[in-house]
Amino acid sequence: MKMTEDNNAGVSTITMEDVQSLIKKKDNIEEQIKAYFAVLEDQSVGMEGPLVDAEGFPRADVNVYQIRNARHSIHCLQNDHKAIMVEIEEALHSLHAKEKAKREQDQPQSKTDSLMEEEVTLPCPFARVDDVSQGSPAFQAGLRVGDEIIAFGSVNTGNFQNLQNIASVVQHSEGKPLSVTVIRSGQKAQMGLTPQQWSGRGLLGCNIVPIHR
Repeated sequence: MKMTEDNNAGVSTITMEDVQSLIKKKDNIEEQIKAYFAVLEDQSVGMEGPLVDAEGFPRADVNVYQIRNARHSIHCLQNDHKAIMVEIEEALHSLHAKEKAKREQDQPQSKTDSLMEEEVTLPCPFARVDDVSQGSPAFQAGLRVGDEIIAFGSVNTGNFQNLQNIASVVQHSEGKPLSVTVIRSGQKAQMGLTPQQWSGRGLLGCNIVPIHR
């Protein structure tokens, strides 16, 4: 990542160019993951479908090498995606803190003005949580009724089309933590949600509805 040096503090700081570069890398990773999932869907095996027949021999009706390569690449890219999401979050936090400090130095603002500005910069939510079951994975993660979702794994305001997008992410992430970002009481909150089997229905234990703008 390209860094610039703060002459006053003598330390490296994040620039908007750095953030845009990280977002571009994230989008590229998501496109690669999508392409590899398409390979698996074309052969109707998914991430867990068996690659051997009933007698233990490699299946002749699918390209075993291609499938194994796609699955391995997806695992690696998902790890890369998690890492870059953390980088983006930290970069945005650093950039926001720097800009806030500069504003306060140049022109003091009231607390109300600061809160209003923060609300304006929040992304538009694309879905809302309208039910959370007690003891469910969603409940354990901290999701609450009324939370408005602005990011669910790789799904965000920019690429959300319908609830199937979220369902697909959940299906391919069973047992793996997902980063979920919501707006709650006008403030952004982030949590880790791991889709998994529990005593109730589904892998999440919550109901999500789209927000139509």
